[in-house]
Amino acid sequence: MQPVLEVYAFDGFSLWPVAEVESYGYLPLNGQLSPAEVGTAVMRIADCNNVDPTADEPPRPADPLEASLHGLLTMEDLFASGGLRVTDTSTGVIVLPGCCSGLEEWRDWFLAIDGAVVSFGHDPAPGVERIDDTVRLTVDTEQNNSPSIEMNVADLRQLLAGAEKDLTDFLDLASDWATSHLPDHAGAVATAIARALDLPPKP
Repeated sequence: MQPVLEVYAFDGFSLWPVAEVESYGYLPLNGQLSPAEVGTAVMRIADCNNVDPTADEPPRPADPLEASLHGLLTMEDLFASGGLRVTDTSTGVIVLPGCCSGLEEWRDWFLAIDGAVVSFGHDPAPGVERIDDTVRLTVDTEQNNSPSIEMNVADLRQLLAGAEKDLTDFLDLASDWATSHLPDHAGAVATAIARALDLPPKP
């Protein structure tokens, strides 16, 4: 189980160093990313929240850097396109987050442990449900005979703990990265990324 951020090639970006990525791929978030990969993740999370301000929100600044961070630093509800990718190494079945799924919802997996049927986006529409002591992860709940992954509840809890550690380790990297690359906004950026990943803010 890996927390992944949906990324795409962003030609012409020059506000800070970023890594080359394929469009509509997934970047696993963990503590092993290079500085350029962290830059890509920060760019993508900022872009996910780069929407025009409403009349009740502060206007977008003219400065390119300030403008790129504006939504991330001012919006109440933040979004980070992606989710948790689960791979069954014995069968090769992979459950990916669907369209409109966000990493800020990763804790919804715990609702499945409590018995709720939970879905994560659409096209495909992955879903998770608990049946007695087994949790079934379905690649696309809108398709008949869609491949699935089954595991016991204890294993899912362990995988979720690992995913949370990956996210926390990434947040540590992003905080250090922001201190180096965005010193005037480092604390605010780290706090915003924590919110976008539904993690406690850095002390």
